[in-house]
Parts: sequence; structure tokens; C-alpha cells
Amino acid sequence: MATKTDFTPDEWKLLLQSPLVAAIAISAADPSGLVGMIKESMASARALLAVKSDPNADALVKAVAGDYETSEGRTLAHDGFTAAIAGASRPADRVAMAIDSLKAIAAVLDAKGGADAVPFKTWLAGVAKAVAEAAPEGGFLGFGGTQVSEAEKASLAEVAAALGVPAPAV
Repeated sequence: MATKTDFTPDEWKLLLQSPLVAAIAISAADPSGLVGMIKESMASARALLAVKSDPNADALVKAVAGDYETSEGRTLAHDGFTAAIAGASRPADRVAMAIDSLKAIAAVLDAKGGADAVPFKTWLAGVAKAVAEAAPEGGFLGFGGTQVSEAEKASLAEVAAALGVPAPAV
């Protein structure tokens, strides 16, 4: 079982920012407007909260989620996330930078995560799926549209490929 002490501070920062990076990879693929953005942000937050009460959740996932309870953990996650997409002015650039960051996160997990690597990466893909399903795309005032757009499906596949896990079904 991997713990926080198995990672350097920079590696831990990568793990902390990972749910935010997975979320932006989906949100930026097909921006949903203000209401959709809020729903998608809440989906990633709910994914962090859900692991706390899940007795079957991976220990490393729980450790990362636990760090979000501290001001220091949230600050590290936010700073890492901001750095991961710094300079991206277009949504497509944000997606590309997020995918690159997820590849780096997967490499750290493969190198040091041990038995926790695959469950952690699968959880991240699940966070991305939750974000994709959080708000319908298209339509008018929340009516009509598609629950998960083709661009979000493509981005979800890219997220899973970057992490080296199967893409969750949407």
C-alpha cells in the first residue's frame, strides 16, 4: 500500500491536482456555460467526498481526498492545477495540457503507487466520467441537448488512455 511518504512533495502535489486535472480535461472539451461549469465542478467535488465514506475506496485515493480537508492540501492542489494548465488560452489547449499532466501522474503512480496505481487511475477516470455526465451539452436552458457530447466522450477516452486504464462507459 502506497502512502504519502512514498512520494516526493512534487509527486504528491501531482496526485493532489489529479482530480482537478481530470475534470478540466472533460470540461474544456465541450464548455457548458456557467450552469454546466458549476455542475461539472460539483461532480468532481462529490467524487472527492464520496471516497471518504466508501469502505471499499483505495487507501491512496482516500489519502489524497483527506488532504483536501486541509487548507495546505487544497492550496497545493489548486497551485498544481493552475500550473498544469498555465498559458492555455483556448479550451483545446487546456485539454491537451491536462492530458499531458495525466500522463505524468500515471508515470508517478506506475513508478511508486504499487498496488494502488491501477485503482487510483481507475478512480481518476471515474472522476472524468462523473464530470462528463454532470451537465447536458447543447439544448436551451438545460432542456434538450445531449447528456455526454461526442467531444466529451473523445476526451474521456483520451483521459483513460493517458492513465493506461479502460475508458468508463458513458
